[in-house]
Amino acid sequence: MIRIGVLTLSDKGSRGERVDESGRIARELLAPVGVVSHYELLPDDEETITAKLRQWCDEEHLDLIVTTGGTGLTPRDVTPQATAPLLDYEVVGMAEAMRHASLKITPYAMISRALAGVRGSTLIINLPGSPKGVSENLTVVLPVLKHAIEKLQGAESDCAR
Repeated sequence: MIRIGVLTLSDKGSRGERVDESGRIARELLAPVGVVSHYELLPDDEETITAKLRQWCDEEHLDLIVTTGGTGLTPRDVTPQATAPLLDYEVVGMAEAMRHASLKITPYAMISRALAGVRGSTLIINLPGSPKGVSENLTVVLPVLKHAIEKLQGAESDCAR
């Protein structure tokens, strides 16, 4: 069973000023991949985000964490800064694939700073904060998530078919 966490980062959402549609969409899209056992909505605060990601990786041992929000250029967009120091290594192809697909839809995709990477045996993927962006970007990586997580869990099967 793949255990998943969805972490939405939004100042307005955390204050109750906005409904978290992005997190809802992420949870719905991830349901066929595994069980979304953890969900939280936090403010755009680097230390708070880092602490939650560390807890979910190191204490809860989730297989996959998807963040929504905080990947743009505003001063409060700190999700990549909160994620990067935790990563043992990046999975650059995932972030590149999401931006590449998004660029076909909007030129604003090129200002996304979203990361994908691994801490221990947990895959962490940053997604944009808009519901449309979550849907478009998550759809790009969905086909490889189960395989990627199996590999992180130590599966020795070949990747080639």
